[in-house]
Amino acid sequence: MNIFIALLLGLIQGLAEFLPISSSGHLVLFSNLFGLESPEESNLFFDVLLHFGTLVAVFIVYRKDIADMVREFFAWIGDMYKGGRRIGGEQTTVPPARRLIFLLVVATLPLLLILPVEDLLESMRTRPALVGAALILTGLILFLSDKIKNGRKTERSATWLDALFVGVCQAIAAVPGISRSGTTISAGLFSGFDRKFAIRFSFLMSIPTVLAATLLTFIDAVKAGIDVSMIPVYLAGMVTAGVSGYFAIRFLRYITSKGKFGFFAYYCWAVGVVTIIVAVAA
Repeated sequence: MNIFIALLLGLIQGLAEFLPISSSGHLVLFSNLFGLESPEESNLFFDVLLHFGTLVAVFIVYRKDIADMVREFFAWIGDMYKGGRRIGGEQTTVPPARRLIFLLVVATLPLLLILPVEDLLESMRTRPALVGAALILTGLILFLSDKIKNGRKTERSATWLDALFVGVCQAIAAVPGISRSGTTISAGLFSGFDRKFAIRFSFLMSIPTVLAATLLTFIDAVKAGIDVSMIPVYLAGMVTAGVSGYFAIRFLRYITSKGKFGFFAYYCWAVGVVTIIVAVAA
């Protein structure tokens, strides 16, 4: 791997991770159709750094929400120790940050459904035609989400069933070619979420998912060995992923708030169709 490939993979990871076009799908397409190495093939440690870069981008954009949830988490523990959150002998309303923690936990649980079919999902990465079909499905989801009127639910009013539905959609998005961000944001919109909350919930629920996957991959990377001489190249890719990811989040927040997912739908359809044609003709 050279610096150009590292920067290119970092750019693809940062943009496709957050824009509703599927980062896994695009990495598969580039590696299978254009002979470009995937991060995993290049080095597991590089894969870890790319995901860490995008994770940092989420932390920067949503630093206030994360800080509020961390404070509320410890306050929650304190309240349980004291026997409940009470003021003047009466139960008070659950703080929004505390409800958000609960909803995020519920939304993360369906990821356990992936474990029995993990090998099957990995095998799909070598079949570009299936990835192309998944991209077409992503486009359909995005197109339909544009037709939904803006809801009113936020962390104050969303139910655990709403969070569970979004979580199941996140698990489905483990299929290469199905966008995690596009699917979960659309699921939130279908559940009646306010558009701004649907975006915020989608990216906040990605934190435990990406963090867990990054830690597991890091363990495998240490076992496989780390090429110290390549670290400067890997870091360049990580920074590129983080910076491009930051701007991708900001751009997606603007686009979604305007109900303009249509452009991404047409893009996914075009790329999906081209991918299938090339794969069949190969």
